[in-house]
Amino acid sequence: MDRTLKALSLILSYPTAELQGCMQEIDAILAAEPRLAAATRAALRSLTADLARADLYTLQERYVMLFDRSRSLSLNLFEHVHGESRERGGAMVSLLETYRAAGFEPATSELPDHLPVLLEFLSTRPAREAQEILADGAHILDALAKRLGRRESEYAAVFTALSALAGGVADAEAVAGMLAQPEDDPTDLAALDAVWEETEVTFGPDPNAGCPQVRDMLALMDQPAPTLRNRSA
Repeated sequence: MDRTLKALSLILSYPTAELQGCMQEIDAILAAEPRLAAATRAALRSLTADLARADLYTLQERYVMLFDRSRSLSLNLFEHVHGESRERGGAMVSLLETYRAAGFEPATSELPDHLPVLLEFLSTRPAREAQEILADGAHILDALAKRLGRRESEYAAVFTALSALAGGVADAEAVAGMLAQPEDDPTDLAALDAVWEETEVTFGPDPNAGCPQVRDMLALMDQPAPTLRNRSA
């Protein structure tokens, strides 16, 4: 298992008390990752320290404001590729079939393209396969890192790390195209309701879902990801 991808998946999950209690172990995994630059490891350490010590409700509110109330920062990756087009449904089905072909059945209320779910799946796959799939979305990872950087969010370090793990260089034109799109104002609730009105049930975020089987997560670090159920079990 790729423990680094697993750790990054957990960091991007909805904050809970159980997750806070695991931050020291998660930090140790990331601090020892040679594939990441020293500056990235330092930035991740700052984030994990904050996630471990800050008030839980403050962390949860920040998470929702960033990832659930802003489509431009959505952790549902196909949102950035297909929006609400018909192609998104086909891409979702294809990704779900990829999970199932590998012997896993998603056991979470999140959509298949939810980044923490995808990272947990990739953490169980061969290194080359995981890198290739990450590389397919390198422009999304790079754009999200830059958008979070603009907001001075320490979560930017997670996407910088994922971009590094993807290898290669993201398509500059694709990144520029994403960054040229207007960003949401998560405090404008009227505009938010208008944006999500027609797709809330199907594609709306579930801030309470996060990583539902967080407890004992570090003990399970070398076992199949908690949001993915082994179909042969």
